[in-house]
Amino acid sequence: MGWIALAIVVAVLLVGVARFYNRFVSLRQQVRAAYSDVDVQLKRRHDLIPNLIETVKGYASHERGVFDEVTRARADAIAAGGEPPAERATAETALGGALKSLFAVAEAYPQLQAVQEFKDLSSNLTATEDTLQYARRYYNAQVRDYNTVIASFPGLVLAPLMGFTPYQFFEMEAPADRGLPQVTFR
Repeated sequence: MGWIALAIVVAVLLVGVARFYNRFVSLRQQVRAAYSDVDVQLKRRHDLIPNLIETVKGYASHERGVFDEVTRARADAIAAGGEPPAERATAETALGGALKSLFAVAEAYPQLQAVQEFKDLSSNLTATEDTLQYARRYYNAQVRDYNTVIASFPGLVLAPLMGFTPYQFFEMEAPADRGLPQVTFR
């Protein structure tokens, strides 16, 4: 009779461990899928920048320093694609600052702001920034949920044994701090 009770206890423990393992895997997959959404929006942002630079260059070709800054920041952001979220967010924040400089240059040229291509690119960039913010918030919510489960008992004990580690948040500075491009048309 004692062996049967022991077998039942072991079976219940194994089922419990299996359920936690499956929960960890499910949450990890949700984090990865959410990060993929952030990645798509960052790539879209990166793809818009060369056309934006070329459009502004047509009206402000002597602003070479700003163009170089944006190009360099874009290259750094693309290179940070394989880095952990914290490092990638730092590169993206720098790119946001460079874009702020580019839009400051554009504001000095009213005829540029009247060009439909510039308006379209600015509008697309603004929409991408909005979608990126949504994707980033969703990713961070998934990371919070995952990290909470592995930091709570019994996940605190089981997660390290099963190879599950916390994820980093993707934290860019607040739009006012990071210089989110603000586009105004006259």
